[in-house]
Amino acid sequence: MSANLKYVSLGILVFQTTSLVLTMRYSRTLKEEGPRYLSSTAVVVAELLKIMACILLVYKDSKCSLRALNRVLHDEILNKPMETLKLAIPSGIYTLQNNLLYVALSNLDAATYQWPSDSQLDSKELSAGSQFVGLMAVLTACFSSGFAGVYFEKILKETKQSVWIRNIQLGFFGSIFGLMGVYIYDGELVSKNGFFQGYNRLTWIVVVLQALGGLVIAAVIKYADNILKGFATSLSIILSTLISYFWLQDFVPTRVSLCCQAGVLWRGLGLLQPPTPWFKGFSCLSL
Repeated sequence: MSANLKYVSLGILVFQTTSLVLTMRYSRTLKEEGPRYLSSTAVVVAELLKIMACILLVYKDSKCSLRALNRVLHDEILNKPMETLKLAIPSGIYTLQNNLLYVALSNLDAATYQWPSDSQLDSKELSAGSQFVGLMAVLTACFSSGFAGVYFEKILKETKQSVWIRNIQLGFFGSIFGLMGVYIYDGELVSKNGFFQGYNRLTWIVVVLQALGGLVIAAVIKYADNILKGFATSLSIILSTLISYFWLQDFVPTRVSLCCQAGVLWRGLGLLQPPTPWFKGFSCLSL
C-alpha cells in the first residue's frame, strides 16, 4: 500500500507541477482590462484552501465525527505547541518560495523559468532587467525549497502525527506569513481595489493547483522522500518544455537549453542511485 501511494503521489506531483508552471505563467502574462490579480493574495488563498482540504481529510479519518475531529485538532495542535512551532520555519520558507515563483513567471517565459534559453520575445517586451529579477527569484526559490524540503521530511518521519495534521500546521503559519506579505507589499492596492482584485477562472485554477501541490508534496515526502520529489520535479521540467515547444510553441530549443535538459535528467536519474555508506551517516534522507 505504501509503495502504491509513493508512485501515485509522484505521478500526481509531475502532473501538478507541470500544470502549475504553464497556467501560472499564462495567468501572469494574460492581458486583460482592469488590475492584475495580486500574487501575494493568491498565496494566502492557496494556504487557506490547503487547510480546509486537510481538515476534511482529518474529518474523514475520524470516521466523519465532528467530536472526534475536534479532539484530534485539540490534542495534536493546541496541546502540542512546540511541535506546532517546528513548522514555522519550513512554512515561512515555502511562503517565500511561492511568492518568488510568481515573481519569476511574471518576468520570464515558461522555458527560461525551467532553465536558461533564448527567448522568442522581443527585447522590448522582456528586458534584461526583468530577466535578471526572474532568474534571481528562481535561484532563491530553488535554494530555499531544498532546505525546507529536507527539514519538513525530517519532521514528518520523526513523529507519528498525520501528514494532514502537519499540513494544517504548515498552512496556519503560511497564512500568517502570507497575510504579512499582503499588508507590507500590497496593502495599498488591496485597500483600493479589494483582496480579490483581478481574480477570474484562470486565477482560481492556479490557486487550486498551488494548494494541491502543497498536499501532494507532503504526501511524496511522507511516503517517498525529498530525493524522489526532486526526480519528479525534473520530469515535470522536461514535460513542460515539450508542451511549450510542440503545443504552446513559445519555446525554441538551443544548445544551452538542450545541455541543461540533459543535465537535469542526468541529475534526476543520479538521485535514484543508493547513497554511499559514508554519506548515509550524514543524511537525514536515508530510509
